[in-house]
Amino acid sequence: MKLASLKWGRDGRLVVVSNDLAWCVEANDVAPTLQAALDDWERCEPLLKGLAESLEHGSIPRVRFHEHAAESPLPRAFQWADGSAYVNHVALVRQARAADMPDSFWTDPLMYQGGSDGFLAPRDPIPLADEAWGCDMEGEIAVVTGDVPMGAGREEALAAIRLVMLCNDVSLRNLIPGEIAKSFGFFQSKPASAFSPVAVTPDALGDAWKDGKLHGRLEVELNGKLLGEADAGVDMTFDFGTLIAHAAKTRALGAGTIVGSGTVSNRGPDGGPGKTIAEGGVGYSCLAELRTVETLAHGAPSTPFLKRGDRVRIEMRDARRHSIFGAIEQDVAQP
Repeated sequence: MKLASLKWGRDGRLVVVSNDLAWCVEANDVAPTLQAALDDWERCEPLLKGLAESLEHGSIPRVRFHEHAAESPLPRAFQWADGSAYVNHVALVRQARAADMPDSFWTDPLMYQGGSDGFLAPRDPIPLADEAWGCDMEGEIAVVTGDVPMGAGREEALAAIRLVMLCNDVSLRNLIPGEIAKSFGFFQSKPASAFSPVAVTPDALGDAWKDGKLHGRLEVELNGKLLGEADAGVDMTFDFGTLIAHAAKTRALGAGTIVGSGTVSNRGPDGGPGKTIAEGGVGYSCLAELRTVETLAHGAPSTPFLKRGDRVRIEMRDARRHSIFGAIEQDVAQP
């Protein structure tokens, strides 16, 4: 089942979307918003699945689904907790700012709590007031949970996953070192993120959803050129069950909590940093990794961070090259 929120008020209008992303049907008789459906999932899920089946059979009135008319599936959320499950990415980014990499990072997930009072729509521009801040995209996978009790284990956490989606977790790289130096976490360096037009239930992903991970190539483009196509199911040190259980260690998580994977990142065949697309590698899901590799190879980065007018696109396709979640496509713009 695929769900989306059309632009309407502050929380959008819930629709069920066809598997090919071509059609949708209003779900107002079941729940007016996605958050309302998540709050009453036991009742709403079978009704929404019934709508999805009727939509696929063409047995109910339907309208065209347009990705540009969609908000992020949850236009705002009670909680947004972003992990860093691809430790290869953590190692490279820390290397770029000459920070030590503790051994514990391979056994204990990193996680920060981001701003969730408003997300960017998947086709909204990325507002950048100052290019000196070092704006970067981060191609990620995210899940939406139901209620998760405090102290939940991995299996209980996995069972609480309701939806899967893509994310562009925007980072202002040049603000991060100063904030980290205060030992109090990210804030200004993590502006609003954007999520894919469509969120998908794990069962609808088939073999692509396995062991708490989404398997498939995450295509990240910059200005129409492929920057990366790392496989989200490879080199993911902590699966989503582990990430959710980590978040719930000392607090319960409310329905509608979003948990992110961190930047999708694959190591090279030799276990070292991956190579660019041009060199036959799978590339990178953010500019920080590319800049780190450039620094290691040449002593300094040559790729700039995002500038106004740049366009970012993030998408994942199935084996038949059909888009699964729709595309995040954003221009960098003056606020």
